[in-house]
Amino acid sequence: MARLGLVLAMALCLTISVFPDTTTAQLKHNFYGKKVVQQKVKETFVTIPATLRLFFHDCFVNGCDASVMIQSTPNNKAEKDHPDNVSLAGDGFDVVIKAKKALDAIPSCRNKVSCADILALATRDVVVAAEGPSYPVELGRRDGLVSTAASVHGNLPGPNDNFDKLNKLFAKNKLTQEDMIALSAAHTLGFAHCNKVFNRIYNFNRTHIIDPALNKGYAKDLRLAWPKNVDPRIAINIDPITPKKIDNIYFKNLQQGKGLFTSDQVLYTDRRSRPTVDSWAKNSAAFNAAFVKAMTKLGRVGVKTGHNGNIRRDCGAFN
Repeated sequence: MARLGLVLAMALCLTISVFPDTTTAQLKHNFYGKKVVQQKVKETFVTIPATLRLFFHDCFVNGCDASVMIQSTPNNKAEKDHPDNVSLAGDGFDVVIKAKKALDAIPSCRNKVSCADILALATRDVVVAAEGPSYPVELGRRDGLVSTAASVHGNLPGPNDNFDKLNKLFAKNKLTQEDMIALSAAHTLGFAHCNKVFNRIYNFNRTHIIDPALNKGYAKDLRLAWPKNVDPRIAINIDPITPKKIDNIYFKNLQQGKGLFTSDQVLYTDRRSRPTVDSWAKNSAAFNAAFVKAMTKLGRVGVKTGHNGNIRRDCGAFN
């Protein structure tokens, strides 16, 4: 993988279900890394959406360099403590930390595997665990040397973003409109809290109390799940049909007005993206291919190589 400068030592260590298991050595390394992901998924399904979301948030701020994993110190407020990141579930961080520990326990791999690569690989593995498409992961990333909360501001897509803002944010990371639509389907997994949706079901605008883009039956269900005095800790599935699978049902939901966030439903209400939504709602193979392409491109965003980064001994702290 010339783009990321893959070297032989990395290849030997990073066969966490990346390359075909053709040798005993590869099978052993595959076992150590993938076992961690599988065990975490067994413990809690939240590991899947948490890891996927962690990867997105990492790559969109300073590139795919695991800077989102750095813990704040008295002298530095890190990315993970920015308001847009405080909702990241701990299971995503935990799976990377445990995989790093498992790989560093192998003498030939000790301190040769970056946290950024582990996160990219774990993300692919949770996608597969959610019955999504498998894909090869490009390797050779270095871990970033900087992590600040200030760098997060304005760089992450939000639940109320309109189509133009979404396109602009993704284009900033060299991702196309098609990539944006494919990656948005990650919202087929996970859950949301009421504060992200309340305006759509109780106070949309002066003309409409409820967002008219919402399916009426779905809006009713949301109001039942989230009455006005609801405990803000109450969460519901983002995808009301297949919340534990990465599939093209996400696009079928949009066709029916069942996109939970404005940033989801706008993909169908906007004429520029509706044809793609309609196409992938009909053709799951086409969506899978687009998702793989988009995830691969996402994994290339702002990667650090050579002296631009290093390999952390602890994913949560700079060396």
